[in-house]
Amino acid sequence: LSPGAKMGCFTFIKVMMILFNLAIFLSGGTLLGVGIWVRVDGESFVNIFGALSSSILQVVNVGYLFIVIGAILLVIGFLGCYGAQKESKCLLMMFFSVVLIIFIAEVAAAVLALVFTSLAETLLTGLVTPLLKEKYGVDETFTKIWNLTMTEVHCCGLNNYTDFNNSYFYAEHDSYPVQCCDMKDPCNSTLAAQTDVEGCFKQILKEIRTNAGVAGGVAAGIAALEIAAMAVSMYLYCRLDEK
Repeated sequence: LSPGAKMGCFTFIKVMMILFNLAIFLSGGTLLGVGIWVRVDGESFVNIFGALSSSILQVVNVGYLFIVIGAILLVIGFLGCYGAQKESKCLLMMFFSVVLIIFIAEVAAAVLALVFTSLAETLLTGLVTPLLKEKYGVDETFTKIWNLTMTEVHCCGLNNYTDFNNSYFYAEHDSYPVQCCDMKDPCNSTLAAQTDVEGCFKQILKEIRTNAGVAGGVAAGIAALEIAAMAVSMYLYCRLDEK
């Protein structure tokens, strides 16, 4: 390529880098703003997005999640956009390093999710089952979350109805939650065993595997964008030496 063509290519990629990272920066700012809004005024968030958002807020603590993701996107967007605009090798290298770290973390998380599913089930059983025994039927918010989850997912407990054995709820009502018997009441041990409703962990895993193609496609798309962003930042970084 002639020097003019090389310069034109460099300028085009630089502009695309700026626009792409500007979009990331604005997305991060939006998420950060929503996260702060949720933390400051969660009640209005629930009123706008409905009852399900209340459960999501309790389970995921979406406010902090949005703040963290928003802050990361802001940093990435700033480094990429400002680094390309100012043609700063330092900022471009920092951008490359941050995206590379995120990419490696995502790959590691995917591998762990695939390899250690049974370990995750064991850990969750040790953490969640005692909570079900102690808090279900006692803590109103905790009970609502589990009732909504079991009803929507058509599941019972984390593993199955036996998670409620020796629990406060069973001692108080002499029965299991109706979700453990396909909404039949009273839900005694005989009916629960006959109905054999699966635990929520297994049901959620089934849903994930059913939609694995979609999830894999989204993950592959994100990975491709990250690889492209790293490649472009390295191209600009190396071309700055030639300039």
